[in-house]
Amino acid sequence: MESVKKRNFFLVRIERLGRSVIEGVEGLGRVSHFAGRIFYWMFRRPYRTKLLINQLYFVGNKSIFICCLAGSFTGMVMAYQTYFGFKIINVDSLVGPVVALTLAKELAPVLAGLIVAGRAGAAMAAQIGTMKVTEQVDALEVMGISSIQYLAVPRVIATTIALPMLTGLYLFVGNLGSVLVGTKALMIDEAIYLNKLGEFMFIEDIWQGLIKATVFGFVISLVATYFGFQVRKGAEGVGKGTNLAVVWGMISVLVLDYFLTSFLVHIL
Repeated sequence: MESVKKRNFFLVRIERLGRSVIEGVEGLGRVSHFAGRIFYWMFRRPYRTKLLINQLYFVGNKSIFICCLAGSFTGMVMAYQTYFGFKIINVDSLVGPVVALTLAKELAPVLAGLIVAGRAGAAMAAQIGTMKVTEQVDALEVMGISSIQYLAVPRVIATTIALPMLTGLYLFVGNLGSVLVGTKALMIDEAIYLNKLGEFMFIEDIWQGLIKATVFGFVISLVATYFGFQVRKGAEGVGKGTNLAVVWGMISVLVLDYFLTSFLVHIL
């Protein structure tokens, strides 16, 4: 009898695991189909220029302050931590290039992506989800307007354009904070600091971060709009869809960062 119970227990576990795998593959297929529809409507008239500009303002301009705040303190904290680590082996003159390279390749695109996913991604999912449960999306379709083209495409394009710009701003402000802390607080010679920065920092490093940011922007907006369109069951569904959009947007950034790093390090 006990062996039968153990057998049934393992069968139930395997069944649940198989169901989870199948649901995951189905979800990936639905997202891929949604992405295909976005690409289809992206190049068809009418072009929603006004909506695109509004979304650029919302995603880009409205995120400038928090990106500058996060970037400046990220650069300053990294300068402090790197300095005290490098001082042990007497290479504190390399604080500048290490902070700059880390910001350019990793921290600027990843942290800017997480900020946009948390701020703009949540808003996108909530806006579209609210329109979905109040049947405004259905009203657009009844009027002959593609809801994908009207609601999703401007948000996806705007985020894909805005996030590299925010990443560049994050990188600039972060390096500015690093320079100020390194030369004024830690008393590293300014000429040596800037000379080492120019010696080890290359344009390819900046390009790597900007390419990552472009991919992150597309994926974050894709995930946010997808979960917005999947909202059901009123206000509770809007909250759940918003939560899923933020969680999966952030997970996508972190997972894609590894694969993009592995790919870009061989071509740049």
